[in-house]
Amino acid sequence: MRERLLANFLIALEALISNRMRSLLTALGIIFGVAAVIAMLAIGNGTQQELNEQMKLVGVNNIVITPIIEQKEETLNSEESAQEKEKFSPGLRMQDAEAINESIPHIQKISPEIILDTYIIKSGIRRSAKLVGVEPVYFDIFNFNLSDGKMFNDKQIDRGSPVCIIGKSIKNRFFPTENPIGKQLKVGAQWLEVIGVLEQRIISDQSISNLGIRDYNMDVYTPLKTVLVRYENRELITEQMIKGANSNDNSDLTDEQRKAAKNYHQIDRMVLQVEETALLNPIADIVSRLLARRHFDVVDYQIEIPELLLKQQQRSNELFNYVLGAIAGISLLVGGIGIMNIMLASVLERIKEIGLRLSLGAKKSDIVYQFMFESVLISVTGGLLGVILGIALAYIVSHFADIKTIISLSSILISFGVAASIGLIFGITPARRAAQQNPINSLRYE
Repeated sequence: MRERLLANFLIALEALISNRMRSLLTALGIIFGVAAVIAMLAIGNGTQQELNEQMKLVGVNNIVITPIIEQKEETLNSEESAQEKEKFSPGLRMQDAEAINESIPHIQKISPEIILDTYIIKSGIRRSAKLVGVEPVYFDIFNFNLSDGKMFNDKQIDRGSPVCIIGKSIKNRFFPTENPIGKQLKVGAQWLEVIGVLEQRIISDQSISNLGIRDYNMDVYTPLKTVLVRYENRELITEQMIKGANSNDNSDLTDEQRKAAKNYHQIDRMVLQVEETALLNPIADIVSRLLARRHFDVVDYQIEIPELLLKQQQRSNELFNYVLGAIAGISLLVGGIGIMNIMLASVLERIKEIGLRLSLGAKKSDIVYQFMFESVLISVTGGLLGVILGIALAYIVSHFADIKTIISLSSILISFGVAASIGLIFGITPARRAAQQNPINSLRYE
């Protein structure tokens, strides 16, 4: 039995080699179908990984509250304009975080942040950077880990000590050949002691653009109280300073006061981590109403839920991948139909050959195996060429379109397995048609 199968395989292989061009054209549908599947899955996997990385950057089950510093002026009638001018908001403050923590259940962690644009100086090197005042819970929410050093302790937090934790890029730029732990770094007008270095966070340009986040590797982190005591506490700005800064007559204010008065919010961002994803929208609604009451109905803040936005984007990408998969599947189906059509035509062309083999003692099963082998060989060869083309397309897309692609072994095995199965399935009908030929009539066929 094995010898007969091998003989039929060799006969099929010889027939394909003698008609190389026709075999290649027949396999084109399979080649492009497999290539499309692999390239599509590679793009989908790359997009999925980027979304997962973005999810880590924004944290899980988080609500982000940011202040609105400059509001667009609306056209109001005189009565509405007069009422609007009477409204005053104290801005986003630490008291808001405390009120939310005390009043709203199912909130696990609250992380207020103060972000200052500043500069770093060391050994004659100056570089612009951001000083971020945070509490230790910030690093838990956003999954930050230390590569060296330690976190802030309670004493440093309570006293507003001049200490900091730096990003990996800060360490590489200012301490390329030495251990920064225990060293001094001038951040703005203050000298801060480096007590820790964060692990590298890989952030794509797309993540920075889509999520509006910073390059965390270039940030300097210090206790929140350190910023309030040693750098800037915008809660000390008075209502008169704000009105003076926004009026034409502000000659009594210094440049620093005038600049600070434009942003009267004490904190620049507040992140709330809730217990479950299902609670994100209800808690965001409650927080909105609480802040509206505390800010005297002045909407000088915005509330966002990054995770839901990313999940919506993820769902859109999944639908897009399904469409691409359907198109690639149709390509494979068309390729299978092409194989069946060519094999049926081949049966008509080779009726005399079939009759001769039958008259010399070949069984009908031998004819079936011969044509089945031809069909499977075409699809397998097309599958192999399609795998090579698909991998090449994935790399080309990644290089020229700046789209991340990840080629997985499963996508290669699935597409190749489908290609081989298509050759087997669509080769059955032509093989049976060939085996049903009458040897006498086949030998007389012209």
